[in-house]
Amino acid sequence: MTSLPWLDPDQLWFPPADEALDDPDGLLALGGDLSSERLLLAYRNGIFPWFSDDQPILWWSPNPRCVLLPNEIHISRSLRRTLNQRRFEVTADQCFSRIIRLCANTRAEGTWITDDMVTAYTRLHRQGIAHSIEIWNQQGELAGGMYGLALGRCFFGESMFSLETNASKVLMVHLANQLAVWGYQMMDCQVESSHLLSMGARAIPRAEFLSILRACVDRKADQPDWTFTWRWPGPEA
Repeated sequence: MTSLPWLDPDQLWFPPADEALDDPDGLLALGGDLSSERLLLAYRNGIFPWFSDDQPILWWSPNPRCVLLPNEIHISRSLRRTLNQRRFEVTADQCFSRIIRLCANTRAEGTWITDDMVTAYTRLHRQGIAHSIEIWNQQGELAGGMYGLALGRCFFGESMFSLETNASKVLMVHLANQLAVWGYQMMDCQVESSHLLSMGARAIPRAEFLSILRACVDRKADQPDWTFTWRWPGPEA
C-alpha cells in the first residue's frame, strides 16, 4: 500500500483530497487531532474522520461521493401516505448529546463514533456548527435522529438512527426541504447506501463534489437559526 502522510497535531494541514487512495477507497491521511480547527479545515476540503478506537485517526475523501441535492429528495408513494398521516414531528438542536450517543449505541455492526468523536462534535455543536435533527412520535417520544455539520450552504450528514418504521425517511424529507428553504445547495452523505439512494441521493465523482463544495461552502445560508419551519403540505402535495 502507498505510504500515507502522518499529520502532526502541531501542524494544521491536509494533503489535497485527490491524493486519496483508491484502495481502500478515499483513505488520505493518518494522525493529527480532532480539534475544531482541524475538523473545519477537513470538511471545507471534502475530508472527514472515520476510525475505530483501536486505530489512529483516519481521514477520508472517497471517490465517488454520495450526495443529496435538497430539491431532489424522492418521496415514494408509501412514504407520502406516512407523511399524510402526520405521525411525527421534526425538530433541530433539542438534544444533541442524546442524539449523537444514540447514533453510536444503536448500530448493531459497531461504531466509529468514539468518545473522542463525541467530545469533538459536541464542541462543534456548542460553537453553532454541528447540529442534531430529532424526530418525535405522537406520544412525544424520540423516534429517530441524526447529526451533522453546517458550513455555508452545505450540510454534512454524519450519522442517523431510527427507532420506528419510516422515522428516518420522514426526517430526511423534512431536513431536505428545510435545507432547500434556507438555500442550501448540497447534503453530503459521504458513502452511498440503499437507503440514501432510495431517497434521491446519488454518487458523483469526487472532482464534481469538490467543485460544488468550493462554490457554496463560503456562502451564507438564508436562515435566522436552526428552527425548523417547513411542514408537509398534505395529501395534495
